[in-house]
Amino acid sequence: MITTIDSTASSRVHQVERHINPRRLFVASFLTLIVGGVVFALRSSIIAEWGRSYGFTQAELGGISGGGFTGFGLTIIFFSALADRVGYGRLMAVAFVLHVVSTVVTLSATPVFHAAGKGGAYWTLYVGQFLFALGNGTCEAVINPLTATLYPRERTHYLNILHAGWPCGIIIGCLLSYALVNQTPWEVQMGLFLIPTVLYGALMLRQRFPISEVQAAGVSFATMLNEFAQPVLLTLLFLHALIGYVELGVDGWITNLMTAIASMNGILVLLYTSCIMFVLRFCAGPIAHRISPLGLLFTCACLACVGLMALGKASTGLSVIAGATIYGVGKTFFWPTMLGVVSERFPKGGALTMGTVAGVGMLSAGLLGTPGIGYVQDYYASRQLSREAPAVYARFAADTQNRFLFFPATIGLDGTKVGNLVAKPESQLSPIERDQRPLVNSARIYGGRMALKWTALLPAILALGYLALILHFRSRGGYRRVDI
Repeated sequence: MITTIDSTASSRVHQVERHINPRRLFVASFLTLIVGGVVFALRSSIIAEWGRSYGFTQAELGGISGGGFTGFGLTIIFFSALADRVGYGRLMAVAFVLHVVSTVVTLSATPVFHAAGKGGAYWTLYVGQFLFALGNGTCEAVINPLTATLYPRERTHYLNILHAGWPCGIIIGCLLSYALVNQTPWEVQMGLFLIPTVLYGALMLRQRFPISEVQAAGVSFATMLNEFAQPVLLTLLFLHALIGYVELGVDGWITNLMTAIASMNGILVLLYTSCIMFVLRFCAGPIAHRISPLGLLFTCACLACVGLMALGKASTGLSVIAGATIYGVGKTFFWPTMLGVVSERFPKGGALTMGTVAGVGMLSAGLLGTPGIGYVQDYYASRQLSREAPAVYARFAADTQNRFLFFPATIGLDGTKVGNLVAKPESQLSPIERDQRPLVNSARIYGGRMALKWTALLPAILALGYLALILHFRSRGGYRRVDI
């Protein structure tokens, strides 16, 4: 184990530290997560409008949302391998450019739709969200190890505070969406995220960044890679993949799901759970100190499982609030506490181990979570409608099949047709449509409920995994932070 830092490295550390502004860097890092949260919330609300406007199925919408995570996962893994050597400042400049370019691409979806149809609109939105995700991934490749470097003795606590920026951005995005929905075009809403983008760019402009702990200690890249040979880290990677599916996958769909299931404005559920996350993440340090980070994660997994099951059964406002409260508390500490555990137990991995864990979570959300939840909705909704009213299903079925992993192909419901039927005032419905709407609504509700219930299995698996890790560390004297 490396126990000392050579005099040259130590001198360079102190020289750089005299010129950095830790608070300014931390606030700028916080703002980058606000940017991601704002877009996440706006996309969760706008996604239904994309379905109505361009005729996407739920699985296709899930694919677009998935692009917003997949690029994140790939980028954070790639740049985390370079962050300690290329420099944090250069990577943040790349992130800023990617965020701006993604806006231009995403906002061109409607002109592309008129010129190239549904397929063109799909790939425009996918690429736009993919580019935005690249920017997010580049940011997170920097801000997590940067925070660990700025606050080496309180990593779990400050990483949780840092990641309070994510629900803060979601809160802002939800409020904007609630105020602007049906009042302004979706393009205007989506473009508003440029405001915090410009702010974080201005705060980081010409700032000096600290030398990372592994760079100061002279840890080689080979040593960083050797950390992945440890079974505990591989277990954490697997568990974080489940977290990506559960937390980000569900949150990407929760607005749509609760609007259908509970006949309410689903954005309010996302807003409520995000408020819970924002407040509680400032309290993570004392809680983790009392019950250990792994104990906190085990508790969160149990609560998330119960909360998702409750939301899947909710039908009244009170039951929605109860389920959302349990789920909101459960998901609060997952992501940043996992990063804290990796940073504390595998410090020689530096940005690479932290970035890989976060990247695996994002890849899981993008490749499995959002598409998978969309697929389950399509599968169960189409199955129920085809059994109860085959003629109605034939009328509202999409023109393409959807596939997910090795599961059977399914033909979901056409987003434009369903959206037009659901949105039409009662007085304008024809007698046939009056008969069709309850059947279509019932199928959509059933699909949404089943998606939440199936997803609840994953936090149950998480709970078992964390329990196994708790027992593993207890057999070795307990969980402790490792110093580089």
